[in-house]
Amino acid sequence: MTLAEIDGGPAWPAANETIHGVSDPVVGKLAAQVARRIEAEVVERGWPVGESLGSEPELRVRHGVSRSVLREAVRLVEHHQVARMRRGPNGGLFVAAPDAGPAARAMVIYLEYIGTSVDDLMQARQLLEPIAASLAADRVGEDGIELLRRTLDAETDEIRDRSAEALHVILGELSGNAVLRLFIDVLIRLTSRYAQPSEEVPRAEYQKARAEARRRHAEIGAAVIAGDGGRAEALLAGYLDGVRTWTKGHRRIFAPADEIGEGPSMAQDPRAKLAEVVAGRLRDDIVAAGWQVGEVVGSEADLLIKYGISRAVLREAVRLLEYHSVARMRRGPGGGLVVATPDPQASVSTMALYLEYMKVTAEDLLTVRDAIELGVLDRVTARHDEPEVADRLDRAVRWMSEGPGEDQNRADHFHTELAELAGNPVLAVFLGILTELWRRHSAIERAEAGPEAAEAVEHIHRKITDAVLAGDEGLARHRMRRHLSALTEWWH
Repeated sequence: MTLAEIDGGPAWPAANETIHGVSDPVVGKLAAQVARRIEAEVVERGWPVGESLGSEPELRVRHGVSRSVLREAVRLVEHHQVARMRRGPNGGLFVAAPDAGPAARAMVIYLEYIGTSVDDLMQARQLLEPIAASLAADRVGEDGIELLRRTLDAETDEIRDRSAEALHVILGELSGNAVLRLFIDVLIRLTSRYAQPSEEVPRAEYQKARAEARRRHAEIGAAVIAGDGGRAEALLAGYLDGVRTWTKGHRRIFAPADEIGEGPSMAQDPRAKLAEVVAGRLRDDIVAAGWQVGEVVGSEADLLIKYGISRAVLREAVRLLEYHSVARMRRGPGGGLVVATPDPQASVSTMALYLEYMKVTAEDLLTVRDAIELGVLDRVTARHDEPEVADRLDRAVRWMSEGPGEDQNRADHFHTELAELAGNPVLAVFLGILTELWRRHSAIERAEAGPEAAEAVEHIHRKITDAVLAGDEGLARHRMRRHLSALTEWWH
């Protein structure tokens, strides 16, 4: 394969990129650029957790920025969990070991907000989880077998059993694929919120369903332990069909936060850790109230009393909410914490960096991206005779050569448009994480593709489009697979 067959683009932000919650756009632009450079340096150095990147004065001189710009850049780096500023003697910006939990929780809230359906959720699960079961069967060892058996033994028929979906998380872990593990974590969190039974479901009926789930989980676990990947994959696919039917018929709208597993925070500062907890409670309260954009949740004074926290903790929690565009603090008369329209980009960036930290391989990336892109492609091909599909794909193909010169992500536009046409927000967000990961990684590993590469990428996109519009699912999948294989050959 040649570089001309590759998608991608540099990792630097667009000219209009700003940090959420920063009132001065100039500060926001400069801070975003500095944050990207700091993050790129951490990745290039192999993510040396615990090492200092320099003191605040050293970083200001190195990046040629003011104190206010650097501090906003550090906030963004901290939100991405790449590094954390330590004050006092021997202080500085130290590389951190990231935890994807906070970003995953924010992503779940976003997917709920935009109206993710049960079908959307279950399609994503059915694309990814059977792959994890098959990989786990190939890789499982003595420790993994013991973990599987403990997990299965812990399941009960109780309505509030938090272990009901634990097997699926464990299979993601045993797959050895960090991308699968992260995405399955998000899917199970979302399922936990969607699948809580309605109060009208008789207890006996729910316990009967749980007993059946336990039986099928045991079969899946046995197949994995026996190393029978094909059987494990088929059993899990069949189980998920049943979950989809149950969830659509018995779901309720919202599950309180204390019913959902909360992952550990990477924050070392107790005040920052408490701020993350408060931010999570505020997010869930906003969701429970119906997410009325523009509504005032409460004044600063009201929130201090309601949550029993200090002003410093509340303000840090608000910064986290502003970063994810969940809510913004409005000053002055009639002000307070105002509900906003959420934006997934903060979580996308954090998750992409987390996967970089986990040293995702080309094989890991291709396994997951192949499943997602082909799932998207199938849905769009099924709509091939709709005029909107032909029009939008034609414009997406031409965007490679006709799009704005400052759009550094032109090659990704075609894939993004396919995902949007597929109409599954879960797959669209997951694809966004993978393309963000690719952009960040490829900016370090290779030079930017030139005009000849852009022309070749446009040609490949056109060939895929031709197959889609002809309704030829097999040919479309063949061409997409070749395209993705070419892309990942440049992952080092």
